Amino acid sequence: MGSFNCFKAYDIRGRLGEELDEDVAYRIGRAFVRYLSAHSVVVGGDVRLSSEPLKQALIQGLRDSGANVIDLGMTGTEEIYFATWFLGVDGGIEVTASHNPIDYNGMKLVREGSRPISGDTGLGEIRRMAEMIDYGPQAETPGSYRKESLLSAYVDHLMTYIDFENIQPTRLVVNSGNGAAGHVIDAIEHVFISRNVPVEFIKIHHEPDGTFPHGIPNPLLPENRSDTERAVQAYGARMGIAWDGDFDRCFLFDEHGEFIEGYYIVGLLAESFLLKKPGASIIYDPRLTWNTEEIVADNGGIPVMSKTGHAFIKERMRAEDAIYGGEMSAHHYFRDFAYCDSGMIPWLLVLELLSVRGKQLSTLVEERIARFPSPGEINSHLSEPQHAIQRVLATYSNAARHIDYTDGISLTFDDWRFNLRSSNTEPVVRLNVESRGNVALMQEKTDEILTLLRQGG
Repeated sequence: MGSFNCFKAYDIRGRLGEELDEDVAYRIGRAFVRYLSAHSVVVGGDVRLSSEPLKQALIQGLRDSGANVIDLGMTGTEEIYFATWFLGVDGGIEVTASHNPIDYNGMKLVREGSRPISGDTGLGEIRRMAEMIDYGPQAETPGSYRKESLLSAYVDHLMTYIDFENIQPTRLVVNSGNGAAGHVIDAIEHVFISRNVPVEFIKIHHEPDGTFPHGIPNPLLPENRSDTERAVQAYGARMGIAWDGDFDRCFLFDEHGEFIEGYYIVGLLAESFLLKKPGASIIYDPRLTWNTEEIVADNGGIPVMSKTGHAFIKERMRAEDAIYGGEMSAHHYFRDFAYCDSGMIPWLLVLELLSVRGKQLSTLVEERIARFPSPGEINSHLSEPQHAIQRVLATYSNAARHIDYTDGISLTFDDWRFNLRSSNTEPVVRLNVESRGNVALMQEKTDEILTLLRQGG
C-alpha cells in the first residue's frame, strides 16, 4: 500500500482494502513491538465483521516480534484501557473504527499504564517502521498467546464510582446499537440484581451484530436517536443511554426522550467532581467552553483547555493530574480510570446524581442550556475545507475580541462565540456555536457561518 494513510492524528482509521488490510495490521503489530520493546500486549476488537481477521493478523505480527499476547476477544475500547493498566502489560491495542462507516476499521493504541500513543508521542514512528519493507527479523521464539476475560474485574472497578445505597428505583433504556456495549450492561445488571440495586434495564438493539442492522451506532447523528427517544417515552424511563460502536462514548436522553448535548453533561459531571474535590483541575476542549468554564470557576476548580482528541486530552489530564475531563463529543475522562475515557462511568454517575438530588435529568440541565444555548456540532463536507475556513476567519477576525488556535479556530465576541475545525477522523469541517442566553443570535450566527462556509461547495 506504500504510504500508510490510515495513520491519523491520534489513532489508526482507514477504508478497508484501500488504506487498511491484514498485511497492514500485521506490519503494525511488528512495528508496535519494535517501538515499545514490548514483551506483553493485550488486544481486543469490536463487533465489526472485519475486526476479527484484522485482529488475528495484528496478533501474528505481535507474536512474530516476540511479544506475548493476551486476547480479550470482543471488547469495547475502554476494556483494553482497563486491561493494559490492570495487568501491567507493555501495551494494548483495540481494533475498532468506532462510529465510522461500515467499510472502515482501525486501531487505538496505548503503551504501559494505558498512556496514549498519538501523532506527537510515537504514532508517526510506528507508521515509519510499519511502512519499511525490512522491519527486522522475526523473533527466534514467537510470543505466546492466550485468551482471557477481565470482564468481572472491569465491572468491579466500574462499581467503585457509585454508592449502591444512593440509588433509588429507576428504569433505564439502554441502546447498545448492536455494538460492543451489551455484554457489559448484562454484567452490570447481574451485579445490581445480586446487590438489590433497584434499577430496571430496558434493552434495545442489544445483541452484538457486525452488520449493524439498525445503522452504524453513532448517536451524535440526529437520525440515529429516534429509537432511544421512542423507547424512553414508551416505557416511562427516567433516562435513556446510547453508545457508539466501541462504547467509549455514551449519550444521554432525559425522561422525555430528549437528547442532551454532551457539552452540558460535561458541566454536570465537572460540578459533581468539584463538590467532592474542591480545587481540582478539569480538562475541556475548545469547541464549546463557556458553560464548563463558568461551572468550574463557580465551584472552585481550575479549568484547563486542551486540544480535541482522546490522546491529547489524556496527555493533558496526566500533566495536570486532573480529576476529570470532558469533550462535548461525549468522551469523558477519569483520573481513577488511568486518565482514560469511559462510556460506562458517566451514566453511572448521572444515575446516582438523579437519585441523590431527587430531580429529573431535564431539570438538572435546563438552566445551563438556556444560559449557553448551542445547536450542537454541525458537519460540512467541503471540497476545499482550508479555503472555506480561511474565508470565515477573514470575515470575522476583525470584530472578534479574542482568537484562539488551540484546535482549529475559536473566535469570541461579546455575546457569542464559535469554533471551526477540520475533523481528525472524518473528511468534514465541524462548526460549533454558542451564545450568552440568546437563542435567536445563536441561530442567526450559525446560519450566517454555514452560508459562508459552504459557498462553492
